[in-house]
Amino acid sequence: MPEEEKEIYSHEVKREGGEDILYVNYLGAPFVPSIADSPEVMAKTMDILMENPNVSRVVFMQQKNYNYDLEETSLLHEIAQLYTFFVKQEKILSREKIGNVEQFFSQRYISLFTFLLLLRQDPLSAYAEIKKILINARLFLEKLNSKYKIDQAGYIILLERIASLMENTVLVQKAMPYLSGYSKGDREIYSRIFRPDVIPNFTFTRLVSDLPEDAEIVDQYEISGESYDTSLVTILRKKEEPKLIYHIIPPENSLSEDYSALLNTARKVLIEHQPKAEEFTDTERTRQVFFNISKDLIQDLAQNKKIKINYADLNKLAIILVRHTIGFGLIEVLLQDKKLQDISLNAPISMIPVFVRHQDYDECISNILPSQEDVDSWAAKFRLISGRPLDEANPILDTQLEIGKIRARIAIIQRPLSPDGLAYAIRRHREEPWTLPLFVKNRMINPFTAGLLSFLIDGSRTLLVAGTRSSGKTSLLGSLMLEIIPKYRIIVIEDSLELPVEALRTLKYDILRMKVRSALLKTTTEVSADDGIRTSLRLGDSCLIIGEVRSVEAQALYEAMRVGALANVVAGTIHGASPYAVFDRVVNDLDIPATSFKATDIIAVANPIKTADGLHSWKRLVQLSEVRKHWQKDPLEEKGFVDLLNYNVEKDELEPTEDLINGDSEIIKDIASNVKGWAGNWDAVYDNILLRAKIKKEVVAVAEKIKNPRILEAKFNTDANHAFHRISDEIRQEIGLPASERVFPEWQKWLNSEIKKKKL
Repeated sequence: MPEEEKEIYSHEVKREGGEDILYVNYLGAPFVPSIADSPEVMAKTMDILMENPNVSRVVFMQQKNYNYDLEETSLLHEIAQLYTFFVKQEKILSREKIGNVEQFFSQRYISLFTFLLLLRQDPLSAYAEIKKILINARLFLEKLNSKYKIDQAGYIILLERIASLMENTVLVQKAMPYLSGYSKGDREIYSRIFRPDVIPNFTFTRLVSDLPEDAEIVDQYEISGESYDTSLVTILRKKEEPKLIYHIIPPENSLSEDYSALLNTARKVLIEHQPKAEEFTDTERTRQVFFNISKDLIQDLAQNKKIKINYADLNKLAIILVRHTIGFGLIEVLLQDKKLQDISLNAPISMIPVFVRHQDYDECISNILPSQEDVDSWAAKFRLISGRPLDEANPILDTQLEIGKIRARIAIIQRPLSPDGLAYAIRRHREEPWTLPLFVKNRMINPFTAGLLSFLIDGSRTLLVAGTRSSGKTSLLGSLMLEIIPKYRIIVIEDSLELPVEALRTLKYDILRMKVRSALLKTTTEVSADDGIRTSLRLGDSCLIIGEVRSVEAQALYEAMRVGALANVVAGTIHGASPYAVFDRVVNDLDIPATSFKATDIIAVANPIKTADGLHSWKRLVQLSEVRKHWQKDPLEEKGFVDLLNYNVEKDELEPTEDLINGDSEIIKDIASNVKGWAGNWDAVYDNILLRAKIKKEVVAVAEKIKNPRILEAKFNTDANHAFHRISDEIRQEIGLPASERVFPEWQKWLNSEIKKKKL
């Protein structure tokens, strides 16, 4: 969109994102430009479209910009082309068409000239006018003597052809249901057909603000970021549409004309003072500085323009201004919605609405259409934040975005990989870490599974969380990190920062994060993942958590597993839909010797479970297997995989297998062999797994009973785990074993005391 000042009513056609966009300047006009309301605006637009037949979108620029989409522009194009056809091809004002009878020529010429004049500025009136002219011409034919009948009949044929062409236009067809009782010059019908997206002048991204007329409201709720920054979300369903509509109205799209003008002026000032590249390394501080500058700037501009602005509105405008200058526009607003899991911007971005994945309504189509200017600007900022390239030689960028508590993983692709230009995939992370009780509540796992996972983490096993894309692998790994006793050091290695390291630091975990080079990058200053893993082995006794096993770092990971498996937890995520798929990927794709794979103790597989109609899916842990050590070449053929838990489709939960119930688990027996009182005592070991399961179940039950979901979050989860370990140690010292019948009542007393003490 042109930034420089333009002469009023001037226009410009710009090629953006694969489409030609017509910009018409109405800044300074004494009225709000509207095709529906103004015959002059419609006529001027028609004239420009006649000269520019490839325009697919029309934007009127004022304090707010009014965008007419492809469908609405096509309606105007059709009328403009028809006007050109009547004047240049049909030449309906020529003597040849009107007739050679001198006494009729003048009146016919005036009638058709009036029709053409109306056609540019009021096509529906033009249609009504040509129908009226046709009726009068037929009546006049009956009164004429035979001398003039042939001439009049020829004129009527011309009128019928004009009326037929008008009647077949999409605009007239759309207007047909409303033409009953229509009076010439009434423009109310146009307001049903031409409904522009109103875009604040300080942003480029379009947003369809009107709710679809033929859709039913399924849900409605508010989302908010900081104070004064509230948006309205409406979920709608249209018949015959497989996806629901995610309709959002952010605060920037409901501002007054004065406030929009303030922001537009302020944006032009701030753009001249964009932060330097090095300032993007501390985005939080940079945003705070720009927020303070924005408040002062808006206040000064308001005083100069004599616009009254209160404290709340000043803060709201400053938040919006930061978002649309150094921030990421409406993407930030979408990330405020805790119910959104994924945001997709497909190329060509300016022509396709944003798609979102909603936790309650699955895949939805939004009312947001980003502009090419915005997506180019965001890509440049992500390059600066990440310090990674994004160009033809490196057409993939994996990075992350952190704004306050909001965290998201960003994947960007561009040409030549994406021939239609930039495309984004954004994964929103939960603001607080997932916990095992939260997964129990959401039915991804059941209490027994939570108890077994807790037992395996305490047993310092090597564990891979496998699954397909969007199966919850990383979230589950994050919840397992919270099961590590905080006194143990944790080293986290990631190429894209997704695990909840900051949250664990807040909970006083001894944790170190290492950011390594993405496997997709050819060259960068970052350290490779395999070097990062080998370095971690030199940093002392630590639990090792790998964000995702993707490439050559697998060799270093298995080296770490073989060196440190018996001392501390080693865990990571990997793509694979079954234990054998994980083996196949590790051995055949990542070139790890089959015998080295034996360093893996446990493989947990998470996959989405779909309904029979294919319209709904839920994330579930569907399998938990141990890797036996006796096999030589193929663990599947030699029964090297033994399931401990299997998913029951009918019950929608994991169930322990006979092997686990009967104590036929080498990994669990290996854990027990190093614990006094458990060696050779399967009943005591199984009792401890059930005890942990009972505790997780109780946390979920109490949270539901007192209607306080905070009990399920990381802080309380860590406190509950600490109380469990403390009480277990006290009981062990007293009777030799942390027996369930002694530990659970004491832990329950602690739980009730905490609830009363903290008034939860």
